[in-house]
Amino acid sequence: MRKLSQIILLLFLHSLLVVNARGQDLNIDTLSQNKDSIDNAAMEEFNRKLAAVELERKVDSLKKATLEAQLLELKTTDNLQKMDLIQQLEAIKENERKRLSDKIAQIDSLRATAKGYPVLGFKKDTLYLIYSKMGAVSPQERAINVSNKIKQLYEDDFLIDDSIRISKVEDTYDLIYKDLIIASISENDALWSGKPIEELAENSLQIIKGSIEEGREENSWLKLLSRIGLVILVVLIAWFAIGLISKGYDKLLLKFDNNKQKLLKDLSYKDYTFLSVDQETQILYFFIKFLKWFVYFLLLYITLPIIFSIFPFSRDWANTLFYLVWAPFKSLLLSIWNYLPNLFTILVTYYVMKYVIKFVKYIFQEIEAEKLVLSGFHSDWAMPTFSIVQFLLYAFMFILIFPHLPGSDSDIFKGVSVFVGVLFSLGSSSAIANMVAGLVITYMRPFKIGDRIKIDNVTGDIIEKTLLVTRVRTIKNEVITIPNSSVLTENTTNYSIEAKDKGLVVHTTVTIGYDVPWPKVHQVLIEAASRTDMIMDEPKPYVLQTSLEDFYVAYQINAYTREASKQALIYSSLHQNIQDACNESDIEILSPHYRAARDGNMSTIPAKYLPKDYQVPHFNVKFDKGNDK
Repeated sequence: MRKLSQIILLLFLHSLLVVNARGQDLNIDTLSQNKDSIDNAAMEEFNRKLAAVELERKVDSLKKATLEAQLLELKTTDNLQKMDLIQQLEAIKENERKRLSDKIAQIDSLRATAKGYPVLGFKKDTLYLIYSKMGAVSPQERAINVSNKIKQLYEDDFLIDDSIRISKVEDTYDLIYKDLIIASISENDALWSGKPIEELAENSLQIIKGSIEEGREENSWLKLLSRIGLVILVVLIAWFAIGLISKGYDKLLLKFDNNKQKLLKDLSYKDYTFLSVDQETQILYFFIKFLKWFVYFLLLYITLPIIFSIFPFSRDWANTLFYLVWAPFKSLLLSIWNYLPNLFTILVTYYVMKYVIKFVKYIFQEIEAEKLVLSGFHSDWAMPTFSIVQFLLYAFMFILIFPHLPGSDSDIFKGVSVFVGVLFSLGSSSAIANMVAGLVITYMRPFKIGDRIKIDNVTGDIIEKTLLVTRVRTIKNEVITIPNSSVLTENTTNYSIEAKDKGLVVHTTVTIGYDVPWPKVHQVLIEAASRTDMIMDEPKPYVLQTSLEDFYVAYQINAYTREASKQALIYSSLHQNIQDACNESDIEILSPHYRAARDGNMSTIPAKYLPKDYQVPHFNVKFDKGNDK
């Protein structure tokens, strides 16, 4: 049993190694596709030179044979002519050595990049590689021809291995079975392998014979029966493992049900519960069930390739099945590994920029706190300017990072980027206008947070200002949001900007009849202002006569206050005091209009300010006694 389990383990490891090798070969092929054209061009140039050298060698060979024949025909007394023939033969040998040295040098330069074509055995495994042409036959055609002949020999039921032999024919060594030439080994093949031609021919012969013998052993009846037995054993082991997993799953669920109240608690923060015990239970049930089916799938995925790898004809299925899942994972892992330098570059760029921004923020915070004073740069500009600088630094960081993002050079990524940019530019024109207006307003400094202002018909205190909008809270606690573009185009009245230092002038107008002397009116209005809370004693209140109307004079009382945000209360109190002061001084406020005829009409002064014996005047009629008529 132990031996069988070791055999199964070895088969499984063999499958993994085969798949891994196949994946590596495919990855290597993929990576080398960009270089194929260059390598092919180099090989074509090498083959062209090789053909010229081969032609020159054949000419020298014929010349050498002729010279040797002439040398044999010479008499012993023809020493001078004999010496000349010997020198010519030595020159031919020297040329041959030089040609051989040049070929070796060229092959060495191409060895790292040249593509060899595999000669395949009956299991589609590579026996050896062919790099060089032979005559007009390309290396690929030679490899295919040899592979087909090996297959033909394998299918020959009457093959006698010892009948495969080596035969030297002119400049090549041929591997022959009866009348069939299996393969030819040339001098160039020997140079590519780095071995003598005789040794290469012998090695090739042994490799081919060994492949055929291995194939026959793999397909014997005894081997077939042992493989069937292994398949049955693997299935039984897998079935036993499934049973164990199912029992383990049931026991795990039972144990969890009995202890879930101890193991689980509500996941909450303050008064909010993110997950209750029941919800956590359902989630864990789902994960346990998912884990069970994942283990089932993993077991099946391991079992099937093991079964397929047992039979030679199905080993390709095992490789394919492994590759379907392993290749994406391997590709993902390789992509992550290859992306690590770019990832490190992104991280370094991010952290460097992060600390640069922290340093810049510290500088602007010092300016805002007025610890660092720059001439012509107001402290309230500090944080808005920091926001702009921060945005520019992040934009610069993104420009540095962008080329290192995965897929940044793909056409799809570029197309999506352009599409998003167009959408952003078309849909954010108003937003951009408000942002630009917000920047302009920041540096215009028309108001700050807490100021009492008036924009168009809106009066209130500034509670928030951003790049897009300005928010104002009115005296009725209404929060009004005004786009910055509207703020920029409308007139803005700021009541608070001078109130703390010089005071804000509050003013109101009353209309008094011409029958009241204006000095008295001035005195009464100033007295009313002095009684009003939150009115400054210095500078003193003053009165302006703004107009002389048909029935009355318009008097405007002006007074200073530092409480710009409490104007409503100040005006209300001021109006009350004006009424009281005018009534106390027996002054009627002629607004709205009153007729000039007062005879027979009650005074407009409230009764509490009139004498107790006050009576409504009668109509007076006067006659001119001096006129008899």
